[in-house]
Amino acid sequence: MRTRVKMCGFTRIEDIDAAVQAGADALGFVFYPKSQRYLRPEQARLLAQHVPAFVQTVALFVNPTPAFVQTVIQQMQPDLLQFHGEESVAFCESFAYPYIRAFRVGAPDLDTPTKIVQNCRRYASAKGWLFDSYTSAYGGSGVRFDDDLLEALHAQHRPQDPPLILAGGIRHHNVLAQIQRHHPFAVDVSSAIEDAPGIKNAEKIQQFMRIMNQSPFQQSDE
Repeated sequence: MRTRVKMCGFTRIEDIDAAVQAGADALGFVFYPKSQRYLRPEQARLLAQHVPAFVQTVALFVNPTPAFVQTVIQQMQPDLLQFHGEESVAFCESFAYPYIRAFRVGAPDLDTPTKIVQNCRRYASAKGWLFDSYTSAYGGSGVRFDDDLLEALHAQHRPQDPPLILAGGIRHHNVLAQIQRHHPFAVDVSSAIEDAPGIKNAEKIQQFMRIMNQSPFQQSDE
């Protein structure tokens, strides 16, 4: 299968249009108040109205309250939730909503291959396991993580496990090498297609998708 592309951190309608036209599979909206890409639920609702059929919307949270998650669900009606903090399995499952679980590779509980495998296995109900770098920003930093830490997970990944999503420093010049090494179901890009946090660049979006579409790893679903 081809490698899907999620683009994250949208704050403007024109950037959504550019990503959709370029062929992005999913668009992420950030609901972490400390992020420069933060959106209020009512802002996200208006933006999501411009996302057409067959492009998924993803609501990203970092250690939110249950009430806030429910507000976003009611206002925006995203296709997926993404939990990027220290949310427990019980918390992620409590909304009865499809979710992605993010893991910050290199964090104290994710700094060895064994710990990564053990933590991922706890979130078997997730629709995807997303791997990002360990920074104080909780994503969108453009920082790479140590690729070697995922080797054990590759070796032990089972067909019934959630698919792998690769984030953390993904850029147009390294994405093909990362796909070749990790064979992810999808890649997640944010800062590499921006002029500033939350301000996307249509040319950078198109450049990234051109490289993805020309990749020898991309195959038609037909």
